[in-house]
Amino acid sequence: MFEMTTVTKHKTVHGKDIFKLTKSISSKPCFEDHKHNVILFNENCLKILSELPENSVDMIFADPPYFLSNGGFTCHAGRQVSVNKGKWDISKGIHENYQFTSDWLKACQRVLTPNGTIWVSGTSHIIYTVGYAMQVLGYKMLNNIAWFKVNPPPNLSCRYFTHSTETILWAAKNKHSKHYFDYPLMKKLNNNKQMLSMWSIKAPGREEKIYDKHPTQKPLKLLERIVLASTKPGDIVLDPFSGSSTTGLAACKEDRQYIGIELEKSYLNVSMKRFKDLFMEKKKKA
Repeated sequence: MFEMTTVTKHKTVHGKDIFKLTKSISSKPCFEDHKHNVILFNENCLKILSELPENSVDMIFADPPYFLSNGGFTCHAGRQVSVNKGKWDISKGIHENYQFTSDWLKACQRVLTPNGTIWVSGTSHIIYTVGYAMQVLGYKMLNNIAWFKVNPPPNLSCRYFTHSTETILWAAKNKHSKHYFDYPLMKKLNNNKQMLSMWSIKAPGREEKIYDKHPTQKPLKLLERIVLASTKPGDIVLDPFSGSSTTGLAACKEDRQYIGIELEKSYLNVSMKRFKDLFMEKKKKA
């Protein structure tokens, strides 16, 4: 296992501390930075979530496998390319996909604080399964965000409407939760008008993929909005499918603590390079 660890002085914004929370986890972190409150695990999310204390995480963003790798094709940079993302994205069938979804959502629900919330993104291939599983588990549904990709790839088959949106479900831990929402800030960011549940944000450009790309990478602007809307400085943000850590970058930029979990080492390599750049940027601004 690879490791990149800083020796800078540890500090937290409030009483919660991700390094105390994760101290009892049997798997060793592959990356941690005590100054910026970031920790990454190269592990199955169910294992890490099961070892975290109950009621310990303020917000979770999850971008799970969409199970859309079916041998089809799409368009990228003007060329026809396969839609296959990797073995982790191949469907195992309706029932197994549901069980997998229910398992990780239940594990996330356990670690959320009583007023904590979770955001889950997906396309039609998985989002209805996610929504149903959330209702079965007793999550409190708050919003379904329609993320409109301003620059979607064209539909090469010409047999369907061009896919240009993803759905992001926002839910609280349970019906008793009193979730946090920074309404004034969201209104301010929207020209002093109430922000709608339709968000027009471009997909990640080349500048966000300089160290290689994750096949379902989300734009930093999208995650920054989510972090700012539903957390406070010092809150703990967790991503069970961390990928190239866009969630972590957004959390770190806005002075939140971050726990990322990812199975693929190659994506964690990209994550560490992205974090290193962000830390340098923050140092220059300090």
